[in-house]
Amino acid sequence: MTRPELAKFGIEGVEMAVRLAGDREQPALLLLHGFPSSSESFRNVIGPLAQDCFVIAPDLPGFGASEPIEPPTFSRFADVIEGLLTQLGVESFHLYLHDFGAVVGLYLATRAPRRIRSLIVQNANAHESGMGPGWAATRAYWADPNPKHEAEATAHLNFEGVRYQYVGDVPPDIAARLDSRLWEEDWRIMSLPGRIDMHRALVLDYRNHAARFGEIADYLDRRQPPALMLWGRHDVFFDLDETLSWMRALPRMEAHILDGPHFLLETHADECAALIGAFVRRL
Repeated sequence: MTRPELAKFGIEGVEMAVRLAGDREQPALLLLHGFPSSSESFRNVIGPLAQDCFVIAPDLPGFGASEPIEPPTFSRFADVIEGLLTQLGVESFHLYLHDFGAVVGLYLATRAPRRIRSLIVQNANAHESGMGPGWAATRAYWADPNPKHEAEATAHLNFEGVRYQYVGDVPPDIAARLDSRLWEEDWRIMSLPGRIDMHRALVLDYRNHAARFGEIADYLDRRQPPALMLWGRHDVFFDLDETLSWMRALPRMEAHILDGPHFLLETHADECAALIGAFVRRL
């Protein structure tokens, strides 16, 4: 099948929604989305990628059509994804890292390095260099999670904040190519009971990801996985220096900096699908 099939899986008592496409005998490609979106992020690339891969694009717990899980931590999200891969019989896979999905994916990679066929890095943070002055309120919350710091670090958890994830500080001609229905649907999901509390918890839990940067660096240094970078240069969240840190960590990485936003697949789906397809075929 090349057209995506939306399937539901029960994992650890949680129902997960997953888009599947392609021949299961082909190498698997795990696509992990970021905040505040879902597997909808990959709707325009799943078909082309399914020509070469068995594509797996889950909605992370509490995102899209997947149920929340307790406690809502990135480590627990990785546990659920491991359960999904077990149910699908997937032993090894190419791993697409983006935003929150990178946190989950890098737990998978450091837990079982031999399972990773390659990394595809799209606006994904794994270095201090990517966390510029805009992270000050979040860092203050991590250091002292009192109500004042929490309010400042989670001020983006509203409709305008969700919209900003897509078009914030993006050149107007590029922003005009993004569909407002994307953030409207994200906000609808975030407005469901308990979801804002889940997102507050994830903002705090991200400090555990930052604390793992040394462990992640060791993994990259030891394993040197084949890697492809696709980076939207108008990313307001992760500084462009992050790209240099990835390239220093993986000197053979193929890197492409594109004239797009944090949600690069919304403006450059065809280009990205072609680059990913060529990359996995070479491997």
